[in-house]
Amino acid sequence: MITVELDNFSLKEICQSGQCFRMYETEENTYELIAGDQYLKMTQDGGIVNFHCSDMEFICYWVPYFDIDADYSSYIAKINPRDTYLSAAAECGSGIRILQQDLWEMIISFLISQQNNITRIKKCIENISREFGVRKTSSTGAEYYAFPTAVALALATEEQLRECNLGYRAKYVLDTARKVCFGDISLDSLHDMTYKAARKELLGLYGVGEKVADCICLFGLHQLDAFPVDTHIRQALDAHYKRGFPNRRYKGCRGVMQQYIFYYELMK
Repeated sequence: MITVELDNFSLKEICQSGQCFRMYETEENTYELIAGDQYLKMTQDGGIVNFHCSDMEFICYWVPYFDIDADYSSYIAKINPRDTYLSAAAECGSGIRILQQDLWEMIISFLISQQNNITRIKKCIENISREFGVRKTSSTGAEYYAFPTAVALALATEEQLRECNLGYRAKYVLDTARKVCFGDISLDSLHDMTYKAARKELLGLYGVGEKVADCICLFGLHQLDAFPVDTHIRQALDAHYKRGFPNRRYKGCRGVMQQYIFYYELMK
């Protein structure tokens, strides 16, 4: 077990921020997370966070995953003190981190997220993981299912995916899995692209619109200038930024500000 003291870090806020769909609070201040083919149990008491994993797992996987080395207080310090709305939003979600998640998992997760609520999204992802993912056992003895590979989903039928409650999104998932397997899109290449180039490439996938492309860029490519706009964000922008969001001021961390706004609206 690794014990660290962290500022601007809240497992509860991260869990509820809508970034990842396989993180659960199992009991008070105790969380379990499945990311790709990895499993982690965590507990938190104030600023003290316990990661139930080896030193190697923590350093090589979970430090980058939770963006632990980044100074989020510096992002909050950029907020215009006269912007009382964004200041309040950042205070509400000051423990949020922009997770550096597996790109493949984010593409499929946010294809599934369209016209869907978080509870149903989680259930759909759990369904495809149980049906098409590999059953594994963590170093702590917990059994779980890894997120399915592109090959596993490409070999599925649309009907099998619909049986996992994906509905019309099944055809999006199947088409994307086959494109990745056939080399029509390179996940490695996306990592090397600028935000604008990656966004354009993602928009070429069947079923991917602007909001989904931005979510994938932000949560799967860690492109912090991505600013996904859904109904919650649109309403907040219309109410508080009639002249438009001050993008220039927050260049390089627009996605962090988006998460503060999203979480704030969600909690309200």
